[in-house]
Amino acid sequence: MARVKRAVNAKKNHRKVLKLAKGYYAGKSKLFRTANETVIRALRNAYVGRRLKKRDFRKLWIARINAAARLNGMTYSTFMNGLKRAGIEINRKMLSEIAIHDPQGFANLIAQAKSVREA
Repeated sequence: MARVKRAVNAKKNHRKVLKLAKGYYAGKSKLFRTANETVIRALRNAYVGRRLKKRDFRKLWIARINAAARLNGMTYSTFMNGLKRAGIEINRKMLSEIAIHDPQGFANLIAQAKSVREA
């Protein structure tokens, strides 16, 4: 069986990893083995972070909506229930933007949610 020499492929792999490790401190950007460990960890954390970001933003939007709803004398859960019963379908991101930039419009939504809840 023929001998397999991996020089070209290994060099390519090392170069790819070291390019990803550019800017890391000390040996983590210069030595392949430590750079490889660091890059693997960094890529894993980036993958996890992309999923956590979605949760974090949803939590932020809910906190903003809750704060604005409480200023208008309503809790978040009753407000969302009222909107659902009124047939108003606005996502939480847009509701938080309305709460921040258009308090009067948000107050109108609160009024609609209250009217449906009382009826």
